[in-house]
Amino acid sequence: MNPSAPSYPMASLYVGDLHQDVTEAMLYEKFSPAGAILSIRVCRDMITRRSLGYAYVNFQQPADAERALDTMNFDVIKGQPVRIMWSQRDPSLRKSGVGNIFIKNLDKSIDNKALYDTFSAFGNILSCKVVCDENGSKGYGFVHFETQEAAERAIEKMNGMLLNDRKVFVGRFKSRKEREAELGARAKEFTNVYIKNFGDEMDDEKLRELFSKYGNAMSIRVMTDENGKSRGFGFVSFERHEDAQKAVDEMNGKEMNGKLMYVGRAQKKVERQTELKRKFEQMKQDRMTRYQGVNLYVKNLDDGIDDERLRKEFSPFGTITSAKVMMEGGRSKGFGFVCFSSPEEATKAVTEMNGRIVATKPLYVALAQRKEECSETGLFLNIVKFPIKLFSFTYFSLYLVRKQNKYEKVAEMRMRCLCC
Repeated sequence: MNPSAPSYPMASLYVGDLHQDVTEAMLYEKFSPAGAILSIRVCRDMITRRSLGYAYVNFQQPADAERALDTMNFDVIKGQPVRIMWSQRDPSLRKSGVGNIFIKNLDKSIDNKALYDTFSAFGNILSCKVVCDENGSKGYGFVHFETQEAAERAIEKMNGMLLNDRKVFVGRFKSRKEREAELGARAKEFTNVYIKNFGDEMDDEKLRELFSKYGNAMSIRVMTDENGKSRGFGFVSFERHEDAQKAVDEMNGKEMNGKLMYVGRAQKKVERQTELKRKFEQMKQDRMTRYQGVNLYVKNLDDGIDDERLRKEFSPFGTITSAKVMMEGGRSKGFGFVCFSSPEEATKAVTEMNGRIVATKPLYVALAQRKEECSETGLFLNIVKFPIKLFSFTYFSLYLVRKQNKYEKVAEMRMRCLCC
């Protein structure tokens, strides 16, 4: 046994990559030969009760937990090799990056166990994972050592080495924030320029004539097809960043043969993907902010209520920007959304319409919540903070309804208005 193994509270082990059907009883049968067990918990979705694919096994003695880790890691349960590591539930420690390394260019045959066996020679491993999708390994993974010294030894010895005939990169794990900061810093000092939309008459020499006036160009190339014809874009690599920046500033948007050229910093694929993702996330955040507090979720609708009737019922409370009954196969699904122009209008509609009978059914009306907010808590509705000048008391009651073998989350919101 490794004397340097960490002593986590209750000698707790994390068991991951579990098959959906693995139960506490199965895990008890598997782990009890290692020693006395205090508790076992398979983590499940609070609504559906489906396994989340991981569990915690708490031993009475740390030595027994370590024995299980040493002898059972990557054993197969229900046809899947399970991943065992010391439980570390403090997210700040997990995300600190201390002792964490990143490995890429892995051969497809390298799995969690092979990665563990390769790197365990450098120190005690807290966790080890090859990242996979439905097609298998994605060619990279992570190893988290107990100490930074072990991580540095692994980087020093393994970076650039052949693993199953492939040269692997091994380096310090960097958080997304660090990676984005590095990309941003490199972007400010770019020397490679991307040019597009200049037509099929352009060649290397003509491109050189256009851009050589901005500074010494290390290389200039127009990309061509199999027939040698221009594909409408190319690259110029300058010696100095200042020259590249000047070329972008002066040539971007310039007309060439009746077309407006695009001239900008050349980006690697990963940089383009990162920037597109950042822009998408910002757009999504802006959209969510714009609709925060003005979009209502309306449930228990009568089958005869359509978009027009829904709008009519809610129009007395303010300006409606959209009203939509959700449909499937031409039939109402029994719920919809109403979007107002201001939070005050939406709040008043909730107060007046929640519980009101429309057609034949009492409506359930509440502020619509983002999907992220629902998943963060596992509940359908988070507490919504209303301006204190409008409400003296707000409370929520939550309950579950079993319907057609599925748990349906229902929330009721009651409010008393001071200004009515």
